[in-house]
Amino acid sequence: MANYLADNDDLLFYLERGIDWAPIVTLVEQNFQAPQGYASTEEAVAAYRDMLEMVGNFAADEVAPHAAEIDRKGVKLRDGEAVLPPELDLIFDKMKGLDLHSLSIPRELGGVNCPMLIHFVVTELLARGDVSVMAHYNFHSGIALSLLMYSVHEGTTTFDRATHAIVRTRFAAEIAEILRGDAFGSMDITEPDAGSDMGALKSRGEQDEHGDWFVSGQKIFITSGHGKYHIVIARTEPANKPGALGLDGLSLFLVPAYEDLPDGGRKRFATLDRLEEKLGHEGSATAAITFERSSARLIGARGQGFAQMLMLMNNARLGVGFESIGLCEAAYRLARAYAAERRSMGKTIDRHEMIADYLDEMRTDIQGLRALAMHGAVQEELSQRLKMQAQLDSEPDSIERARLLKQSRRHAHKARKVTPLLKYLAAEKAVEMARRCVQIHGGSGYSKEYGAEKLLRDAMVMPIYEGTSQIQSLMAMKDAMANIMRNPQKFLTRIAQSRWRSLSALDPLERRVARLTAVSLSAQQHLIQRTATDKLRSLGKHKFREWSKEFFQNWEPKKDFAYAMLHAERLTKLMADVAISEILLAQSREHPERRDPLERYLDRAEPRCTFLHDEITTRGDRLLATLREQQGEHRTAARA
Repeated sequence: MANYLADNDDLLFYLERGIDWAPIVTLVEQNFQAPQGYASTEEAVAAYRDMLEMVGNFAADEVAPHAAEIDRKGVKLRDGEAVLPPELDLIFDKMKGLDLHSLSIPRELGGVNCPMLIHFVVTELLARGDVSVMAHYNFHSGIALSLLMYSVHEGTTTFDRATHAIVRTRFAAEIAEILRGDAFGSMDITEPDAGSDMGALKSRGEQDEHGDWFVSGQKIFITSGHGKYHIVIARTEPANKPGALGLDGLSLFLVPAYEDLPDGGRKRFATLDRLEEKLGHEGSATAAITFERSSARLIGARGQGFAQMLMLMNNARLGVGFESIGLCEAAYRLARAYAAERRSMGKTIDRHEMIADYLDEMRTDIQGLRALAMHGAVQEELSQRLKMQAQLDSEPDSIERARLLKQSRRHAHKARKVTPLLKYLAAEKAVEMARRCVQIHGGSGYSKEYGAEKLLRDAMVMPIYEGTSQIQSLMAMKDAMANIMRNPQKFLTRIAQSRWRSLSALDPLERRVARLTAVSLSAQQHLIQRTATDKLRSLGKHKFREWSKEFFQNWEPKKDFAYAMLHAERLTKLMADVAISEILLAQSREHPERRDPLERYLDRAEPRCTFLHDEITTRGDRLLATLREQQGEHRTAARA
């Protein structure tokens, strides 16, 4: 039997050697005091390995063989309900028997109590089999875990202080239903006139005189929107100023879309308007749904919906990174297998120089992406677990709580730093590798027989959903610029250290990584200097006594950071290459076999980063001048 875990040496590296499991397992198992828990890190990791081998086998033998048929049949809307292909129903019936929906849920709620990191690896394995199956699966266990997380944050989950076991949780009934495989849900954000701009959302949450909440409005492009439990963001507070909706007035709700009746019928509280006819992901329902005073339950405090949704989206973006890696792995394996069999000009095409180079680059990029994904997932896991431990183990004003929260924030900062880089690069690489898989197949790749064109269709949405590539780039750029402005001296010290390491390090690979880091920091320095210079030029229209306030306080991001925004995507590519190289370098210090992927990655990244640096430091003035001119003409026309 095939197994998508056993055949992947790079993935096995992380399970066996590449991750320091001890701090994660200790936190997950409550310092090995948890009832019915594992007795040691070794025992837990062995169990995780067994679970993942089961999923690797399931993905290879039960998911991948049905992917083409699921894609051909798709999801249909009949009598107001979504009807899945029978092959997809069969897969999820088998998932019920394997308890796959409960992997990361605590034991006391009926779960297996695995780290979220294991869930992310499952995401990669299933995505390699078929991304539609993976997406549908994610909105089973993912929504259950989200409901638990929100209950903990709002204080409606109570724990036994001695054992840390959950005593009660607000959404216990919904979580249990999802774990049984009898229900799932969705995350409802996008609206007809509000995609990436969440400040423009118009769906309403209204409270009646009895204190009950109701949600009204339409949501579109909702993955698994045919599910029962919808986590919906809606507007509850008035705008701060006329004509501006903004983010401050948003709240989060749990809205059931229907109730199954004893006679087998269904009573709907929200209307499934349509299922989108998409380019790919044909087995994943993408719905438009309308709520008309649908009964809702407020999650957390009113007005805090945007912050709460970000918690959900950060994990979702890590998940898309792992999903994209799964698709990249599928594209690479399919291309490699075809190239090893297809003969041309006296030899198989994998021995032709250009094709060999393509395959080598795909393999190298996948290893780099997985290093970045694992690093981000570990940091996010530790951040969340330490925050939970601080709440359970110590008094509110204790030194111990402060220490744990400080550790949590440090890990959260590391996770935040790499999450947009991962989401951006993994999604873009999924498209690139699927496209290359088609090309290696030649004319056969353009036909539906081999499955290469399906991978390309499926990949095209990766740079779009859960925050577009452009949104990820703007986030990464904004964070980089903000960090420099908060502590310029620390930034200058980093530049000096990277330059010194590039000359003095004994390890030649460390010198190469340091040079790459210096290139990235130089590009960031150029952007911040250019931003400051442009701001200084603008002070001429203000009185001298206003200069200090204008420079240090009155920043307008859309205007003052125009040059940095223009180059945000280039900077993101550059920073992602550096982050991957630094992670691989750290691995190589403990595991000499990791020098090979590091060296291969540097061979690709060095010329790429030099080119990106040159673009950032030499291009953009002409286009920005044109945009300023157009903006001036627009203002003149508006006044007229």
